[in-house]
Amino acid sequence: MHRIDVLTLFPKAFNGYIDHSILGRAQVRDIINVKLHDIRGYSHDKHHTVDDYPYGGGAGMIMKPEPIFEAIENVKREIQVDKVPVILLTPQGRLLNQDVAVELSKEQNLILICGHYEGIDERVAEHLSTDEISIGDYLLSGGETAAMVIIDCLVRLFPGAIGSDVSLIEESHVRGVLEYPQYTRPPEYRGWKVPEVLLSGNHQQISAWRREQSILRTMRRRPDLLCRADLSEADHKTIESFRSALSNN
Repeated sequence: MHRIDVLTLFPKAFNGYIDHSILGRAQVRDIINVKLHDIRGYSHDKHHTVDDYPYGGGAGMIMKPEPIFEAIENVKREIQVDKVPVILLTPQGRLLNQDVAVELSKEQNLILICGHYEGIDERVAEHLSTDEISIGDYLLSGGETAAMVIIDCLVRLFPGAIGSDVSLIEESHVRGVLEYPQYTRPPEYRGWKVPEVLLSGNHQQISAWRREQSILRTMRRRPDLLCRADLSEADHKTIESFRSALSNN
């Protein structure tokens, strides 16, 4: 079983999310165990103070180091593992992508630290966390949303968490390109028809069409991904044909 411990000021923010859909089923099947820890529970005053004014002045409040350090130490004692990845969720971290998700999914234990307010005392980053991760170049109110995104990415990679391993392989970003268009019944809706190839029953043609559509969709929407994708000779021909068609228009 994989265990993910989440340190947060707002554990109730995770209510509902961790108990439903794929994540909920994965917990019932003992594939993953998500444990929430309220950082306020590790403060030492009657007001449960977890933040203070920044030295040197400035706007906002900074999360104090003591409760976070003590919470991590408590988690390590509980799981009886000293060397465990401790990930600080911060916009200054390395960007989450599928490769990073695969890397993290190989860990049996993970600890996620959710920041809030104006930031976290730098000593947490320097002396406690082993990694810093960002989910994108934008600002959030806190790390709780980022933690949910990471957990969602990881649980899909754990064996047995989703119904079909084929589904995972074919999803966007797993093979370095975006997923092909998907259709279901009815075969025609308001005059919009499902592509004939998908109704043909010819699995070889369907597979070729889907790969071509994945390449074309990636070229149009995320051409940057093609630099890292594992492309076949047929893929390169698709790209050249598309570029040639654009230049002739």
